Amino acid sequence: MIMYLEHFGLNEPPFKITPATDFFFSGDNRGEILDALIYAIAESEGIIKITGEVGSGKTMLCRMLLERLPPLTESVYLANPSLSREELLYAIADGLCLNLEGQRVNIIMQTLQNLLLQKAAEGKRVVVLVDEAHAMPLDTLEELRLLYNLQTGKNKLLQIVLFGQPELNNKLAQPNMRQVKDRIVHHFDIMPLSQTVIVSYLLFRMRAAGYRGPNVFSPAAVKLIGTASDGLMRRANILADKSLLAAFIEDTHNIEVRHVKAAIRDSELTPRGLWRNHKSLVVSGIALLAVLLAGAAWFLGSINSDKAVATNPNSAGISHIAAPAPAPAPAPAPAPAPAPANAITAPATPAPTIDTVPAAGRKPGALPPLLKQRLAATQTLLAEHGAGSASILLFTTDDAQPARMERFLTRANGLEKLAEIYLLPTRINGNDGFRVLYGTYPSAEAARAAIPQLPHRYQKAFVATPYLLASTQ
Repeated sequence: MIMYLEHFGLNEPPFKITPATDFFFSGDNRGEILDALIYAIAESEGIIKITGEVGSGKTMLCRMLLERLPPLTESVYLANPSLSREELLYAIADGLCLNLEGQRVNIIMQTLQNLLLQKAAEGKRVVVLVDEAHAMPLDTLEELRLLYNLQTGKNKLLQIVLFGQPELNNKLAQPNMRQVKDRIVHHFDIMPLSQTVIVSYLLFRMRAAGYRGPNVFSPAAVKLIGTASDGLMRRANILADKSLLAAFIEDTHNIEVRHVKAAIRDSELTPRGLWRNHKSLVVSGIALLAVLLAGAAWFLGSINSDKAVATNPNSAGISHIAAPAPAPAPAPAPAPAPAPANAITAPATPAPTIDTVPAAGRKPGALPPLLKQRLAATQTLLAEHGAGSASILLFTTDDAQPARMERFLTRANGLEKLAEIYLLPTRINGNDGFRVLYGTYPSAEAARAAIPQLPHRYQKAFVATPYLLASTQ
């Protein structure tokens, strides 16, 4: 493998299959999932579950999460979940620097609870991250639930994040696992990379390894790598690595289809048809991602954090997270761009007015001033805009708390962008919320073209998409 490094001007192998955080690819919503995970750990309770096929990037995401956990958050990482109930308790105790070897289970539980109470009093959170959770015995999963039940007052003492293959879903679907499943409040599904993003992924890895020249992979070679790998990162890495080696042996710097075919033969990989399912699940998670990213934006803004991962500019602006109970995807308005990433959402019914804002739960006169101002501005916008006008959808939330929205608007005012923010009251899965829009444009295409000009902070925090306005008249 090292033979071709100098040939291509690389500092290190670009397609190692061992997870290294320097090679974390934030495109195709990987960055957004990471931001949402950080927010969920810091601001909410409940067990968190992340599932994905073998080689989809779960362990890499777990390593990134470990590096970017919020302040005052301590972690216990379990790389081998094939533990008995007692071994699990010992492993968590070891991760928290407790020497309880040989102690009875009840002593271990009491000691853990005392330590967690102490850390809670210090304002700290403790999170257990379980990699390969699909391999965890049922009894051990049940023990995790019992640990999760530890609490002080109304607050849980321990958070749990499960990373696993889709088999984890089947395991949790068993009747005797319903108590564990019921405590899962956030579920993220890591989908294979889309065909359109594979080229960005390959070039990103090359650049991360020190390459500075033009893309060495021909479009046909990229397409073949995408098809043969099914969009799974590990498979793509194996094929790309062997393709570079084949080109080196041939003394060429261009990766063509023949090199990829040689890599496929050598790897004995066959497509598994995962992309068919991938396409059918793309739209289903938009609501959940938008809700969590909205919260993540408030959280990241409130601590003035620079840790948010920027979305890869070549990745599709559409969620790949499968929500447990997704809202029906809004019907796309007619648009010349056929790609799903460019779909334009539009309200199916007239938007509520300021006098019918259920999300606030109070009379309009009691609304915070900036929230009241932007709701009124939105009414005026909807009454006056012309046919075909559009805006940019930043995020949607189904937990519209006036005080939180006021803080978001205050930060927008600090960025001198308050006049560009519009709020559409809405309902998602029976909950009151807001669609948060940015700017007005004569058409959806104009809105799409303006997305790269959004404030840098918004580009980092949100998956922005064009939004076709609908008049209230």
